[in-house]
Amino acid sequence: MRVVALGGGHGLAASLQALRRLTKEVTAVVTVADDGGSSGRLRTELDALPPGDLRMALAALAGDDEWGRTWEALLQHRFGGDGPLAGHAVGNLLLVGLAEVTGDPVKALDLTARLLGLEGRVLPMTTTRIEIVAEVAGLGPEPREVRGQVEVATTPGRVCAVTLDPADPPATPEALAAIDAADWVVLGPGSLFTSMVPHLLVPELREAIAKTSARRVLVLNLVPQTGETSGFTPAAHLEAVAAHVPDLPFDCVLADSGTLDRDGLMDAALNLGADVKFAPVAAEGHAARHDPARLAHAYADLMGIHDGSV
Repeated sequence: MRVVALGGGHGLAASLQALRRLTKEVTAVVTVADDGGSSGRLRTELDALPPGDLRMALAALAGDDEWGRTWEALLQHRFGGDGPLAGHAVGNLLLVGLAEVTGDPVKALDLTARLLGLEGRVLPMTTTRIEIVAEVAGLGPEPREVRGQVEVATTPGRVCAVTLDPADPPATPEALAAIDAADWVVLGPGSLFTSMVPHLLVPELREAIAKTSARRVLVLNLVPQTGETSGFTPAAHLEAVAAHVPDLPFDCVLADSGTLDRDGLMDAALNLGADVKFAPVAAEGHAARHDPARLAHAYADLMGIHDGSV
């Protein structure tokens, strides 16, 4: 079973940790618009592809043995202190350095994957430098433009729509090939406007997702994200996706079994052409975080896997 998972950050990492329990044929296609923290510094200082979300995806798929766990720990390790390296993750520096040595960020990811004994593959959605641009209401009498992943994610206003600058970055060819060959394409969970929707704004990616024979699944977030989606209901998340890509259908929406206003959610899902599957996917005691084991059970049920492997 070949699965392509799209997103970024902790949401994509949880999804990958779940999917790896079901198949070794997992390809992560990761957003590369981050401009904060270590990634933002490397992007500014070295004109590098932001490596943070890519690093997290690699760590989520690292080999489950002493070798893989050791290199995963190193990849995620951050330097302390207050010097020039303070706050940088070792994996971020490794990916940027390998990209400079090889001249190819995809080759750098593949080499790092070999080092980690990776099950699956991690790819950027584009290797072009991109910026997220949002139209935000509530910051004044008229909607205001907000630029950059960090600013969009933390805005106190209401995000109405997002675009990319440039508007038509080329998709990574290997990502397009993976989507074409996939049995399942999974979008989310993750930050709606800065991790999920950006994939759908890359024209070649959107076209590939629309044309693939794979089943398309959208995984809902568990709670609104402070700033980016404050006050959003589950239905509003789906309405935002539909507003950005009204011609892109989904087959299924996966939501936590504790989701309220199920009628509104199911109506919004119908507008995407999707059914809704409810399953207990929230981590015990952490209502805002997906549990990889529970998510794996939900994926297995959705994908018809009943061999007792999860």
